[in-house]
Amino acid sequence: MEDTQDIDAIAMLQDPVRRRLYAYVVAQGREVGRNEAAEATGVARTLAAHHLDKLTGAGLLESGSRRLTGRSGPGAGRPAKVYTRASAERSVSLPARDYRTAAELLAEAAEEAGLDAGLCAAARRRGEELRGSAAPCGDLDEAMRTLAARGYEPHLEPAGSGDTADDSRTDPSAATPGTAASGATASAAAAPEAAAPARVLRMRNCPFHAVAERFPPLVCGMNLALLEGLLGTDGPVRARMDARPGACCVVVETSKHYDH
Repeated sequence: MEDTQDIDAIAMLQDPVRRRLYAYVVAQGREVGRNEAAEATGVARTLAAHHLDKLTGAGLLESGSRRLTGRSGPGAGRPAKVYTRASAERSVSLPARDYRTAAELLAEAAEEAGLDAGLCAAARRRGEELRGSAAPCGDLDEAMRTLAARGYEPHLEPAGSGDTADDSRTDPSAATPGTAASGATASAAAAPEAAAPARVLRMRNCPFHAVAERFPPLVCGMNLALLEGLLGTDGPVRARMDARPGACCVVVETSKHYDH
């Protein structure tokens, strides 16, 4: 083979310590310092640094430096080396296959022919087939396990202003700042369990990233339909579109209209 970079890079993960360090950095979705990685994986800092640099050299991680104290100026300390997952994809197929080109050609043809609706219908059916006879996902934890098995790398986040529908459009107490505060206090007193912070499920990885970059409306719509079929549309959780750079275009949240 002329190009063995992907093989060499993937072979770096054969070492169990290196594999644990890589998995930990990837799971954080942010910059990770040497001390943190060493403590999390139970190895010495010098050993962690050695393996993290090896992973960087192989192109599996990217490194930079910043002050982990959050301070700047004199006395802030020296910048520390930090690591994140590299954006480049690595894959090996024996014998060689080129499914990406086929996917891009099919996506181009579907887009030109206006087959978005048909593609989404097929994706929803495929999601339902993958779910089989199982009931729709019962909660976000179950959805996380389902999505992790499909390679989406899901994680829970607190729901922010951009994560859920704007309740001010339907909740009169939210229209006026003064009444919003008193309404929230009364609700919390009457039902303490409702005061728990809302969470949403986001995915750090898009399994269709390469094709989605070229045909975002088509592929993101397909992805949403696939997850609707996989998770169910009439259960306690729902999938909806909420694109963010560098992440999956779909977010999963608790359905507000679920009827027990």
